[in-house]
Amino acid sequence: MDLNADAIICGVRHHGETGVIVRALTPDNGLIAGYVRGGRGRQLRPVLMPGNRITGHWRARNDAQLPALTADLVESRAALHAEPLAAAAIDWTCALTVAALPEAQPYAEVYAALSALHDAIALSSAASGWAGALVQYELLVLARLGFGLTLDRCVVSGSIHDLAFVSPNSAGAVNIVAAAGYEERLLPLPAFLREGGRASVGEALRGLMLSGYFIEHRLFENRRPALFAARARLVDRLEQMLV
Repeated sequence: MDLNADAIICGVRHHGETGVIVRALTPDNGLIAGYVRGGRGRQLRPVLMPGNRITGHWRARNDAQLPALTADLVESRAALHAEPLAAAAIDWTCALTVAALPEAQPYAEVYAALSALHDAIALSSAASGWAGALVQYELLVLARLGFGLTLDRCVVSGSIHDLAFVSPNSAGAVNIVAAAGYEERLLPLPAFLREGGRASVGEALRGLMLSGYFIEHRLFENRRPALFAARARLVDRLEQMLV
């Protein structure tokens, strides 16, 4: 391997006394791992933070070798890591990306969406400016991995009107008439996922309940419970905004 590419750092794990293994998402080559010598040092720690955009150079002599990575910082998200809510959003989206995507498979749309989401978090002073986009990012990851939801018509009647719920079994929308008597068994479908536009924090939390169900039960099939600690921190901090 001899690759130069823009990338978003999504995971950093200590390796040896001073090094780290970095997993970064590139637009054309997907998620790529690389070893950074001295990555735990004072000079490189601020560069190798989840959410940071870098220009990376991965180099390996053969396919069996973990590539060595050198990283030049393009855009830092360090300031966001000092804000609890923004930090929780970046930590979760990066953790989800690393856990869900197979390595070395191109997901250009996922890269673009993650970059845009982090830009929105950096630019917006209120969670309502990006919380809905975070739900959309989760749904995009689900869709690109074969677990997409059908939200444009009722899975029972085929109607495109009055869609208000999602079936946890079929992952399809259900309208008010078809849901009658079964509401408690269904997941709420927030209006912004039907109609577009910005989501309030309350609507985003309902959206996270919806996407979270399918991430947990379909994508990971109730495995990797430790992964969801990062998501729980994000949800808790969003819920605190409603108190």
